[in-house]
Amino acid sequence: MTPISSETFPSLVEELVSADAHLASVVAAHGIPAFWHRPPGFATLALFIVEQQVSLQSAKAVYERLADLLGSVEPHTVHAADLDDLGRAGLTRQKQRYLKLLAAAVLEGRLDLDGLEALPDDEVRRRLLRQIGIGRWTADVYLLSALRRPDVWPTGDRALQVGVGDLLGAAAPPTPDELETIGQRWRPHRSVAARLVWHDYLCRRGRATEVAGLGPITDGSRSRD
Repeated sequence: MTPISSETFPSLVEELVSADAHLASVVAAHGIPAFWHRPPGFATLALFIVEQQVSLQSAKAVYERLADLLGSVEPHTVHAADLDDLGRAGLTRQKQRYLKLLAAAVLEGRLDLDGLEALPDDEVRRRLLRQIGIGRWTADVYLLSALRRPDVWPTGDRALQVGVGDLLGAAAPPTPDELETIGQRWRPHRSVAARLVWHDYLCRRGRATEVAGLGPITDGSRSRD
């Protein structure tokens, strides 16, 4: 459960690269990616809800409008917000509901986000998945990029599917079940492998200058949540 840090990330990359020719080819071609991450807490989890099923660029614009309208994206500001304000930010009715329910759960103590940092991955997922509006993809990217857990493999992420297909020279991207099987070779550092796959995915598409500051970058639909 020890979080990955900018100090430990390069050595974990080296460990994977020394054992796997496909991941070694990523570093050989594109170098080691920057160690991006998000701060744990409500704002990041709200961001990942905003990102569901939309492009990174669209989610970024909506989230920034939301922050401007509310002053900050925190449980009390979201809980007090008028639905019309949330709509003006560009949130769908469904996502308005998800954020309102998340804010209420945190304020009422039903979801202790600070306490998640001390829990194992499966328990973090279990607690997050109880929340309406949070599916497996959202829980996984929160574990990977906010809690910085070392062995998270978000099989519902489209860019990871496409990226692994590219890396392995597959005729088509693997399905989530196939991706789960493929990822076993990179345990217990599948989070590091995912970061390398995303890095390769971006570089192959001429998007190497993009920073994954909002979580894993994908095209189009972000997840299956």
